[in-house]
Amino acid sequence: MPRPIVAHIHLAAMQQNLARAKACAPGAKAWGVVKANAYGHGLERGMRGFAAADGLALIEPDNALRLREMGWTKPVLLLEGWFDCADLLAMAEHSIEGAVHCIEQLEMLERTPLARPINVHLKMNTGMNRLGFKPGEYAAAHARLRAIPHVGAITLMTHFANADELHHPCMPLAEQVRRFNEGTAGLPGPRSLCNSAGILHMPELGASLATDWIRPGIMLYGGTPGAKTAQEFGLKPTMTLSSELIGVQEIGPGDYVGYGSRFKAEQAMRIGVVACGYADGYPRHAPVDTPILVDGVRTRLVGRVSMDMLTVDLTNVPGARVGSKVVLWGEGMPIDEVAAAAGTIGYELMCALAQRVHVIEA
Repeated sequence: MPRPIVAHIHLAAMQQNLARAKACAPGAKAWGVVKANAYGHGLERGMRGFAAADGLALIEPDNALRLREMGWTKPVLLLEGWFDCADLLAMAEHSIEGAVHCIEQLEMLERTPLARPINVHLKMNTGMNRLGFKPGEYAAAHARLRAIPHVGAITLMTHFANADELHHPCMPLAEQVRRFNEGTAGLPGPRSLCNSAGILHMPELGASLATDWIRPGIMLYGGTPGAKTAQEFGLKPTMTLSSELIGVQEIGPGDYVGYGSRFKAEQAMRIGVVACGYADGYPRHAPVDTPILVDGVRTRLVGRVSMDMLTVDLTNVPGARVGSKVVLWGEGMPIDEVAAAAGTIGYELMCALAQRVHVIEA
């Protein structure tokens, strides 16, 4: 029998979040981003949860092939493109598209004859300074791509650094859009700009953010890209990590809890022991007061998270006992709130879900 810790994956919520993304960009096509094992939800579940997407996007060439093997027939996009010439051969064979973001990739494409054309997404570096051609180099890269016989459609693409904060003092979104429009002036092809935050801010930016493709990621999984809570954005949690109390301790004033004796009781307390630890994907660095639900009642983490267990304050849950239900994040306990308390982001918590955790579709 498995331990009581379970991750419930809510496929209906995945479908609803995709519909929310598409509603923000009427007329645009949507890539459902399923990189990192569909943000910890499982690639096959991502494929089914986002069946209504116009394509699926990820970064792992082997998983792109898995999507084809599992029966996905719509477009597949490799967001980091190819890593060697063998990738290009497989992409051509299985009709997989890829981003091209550097001269080295372009040169590989020039010297690798392909049996059939592949579609590419030419990435511009508009201020993220991670991947892509600078605006002044973009037209020349486009011309080189267009001269390659085995290049099909070319999509014009960029990625936003701060779309969750429209007027970021270092790199506002409008400046990235301006650079993109300037660098693509006169170039044909569909446009792909918006990540989750960009999608959710499209109504505020209007025509300046016109796009043919959107690339929703975290919003599909019910996490917020920033600015507002996921609930305020109309998103539903797609992963609920739950467990049970496996022990209860009565401690007195001055008693300590957990490794390092970092938590000291100021008064008599009941401490609940939860079957969940950092080996399950819960962040070890989560501090005292990180929120947790026990029997539907909000309480807090106390003591240091250990490999297989963590401890909670049962002061507000007097009826709690061994077997009481615990929600670490998900329905009733927003993952982003847990992540913020732990000094991280919901993306990391989802992706860190451990293989040993039993997963159930809800």
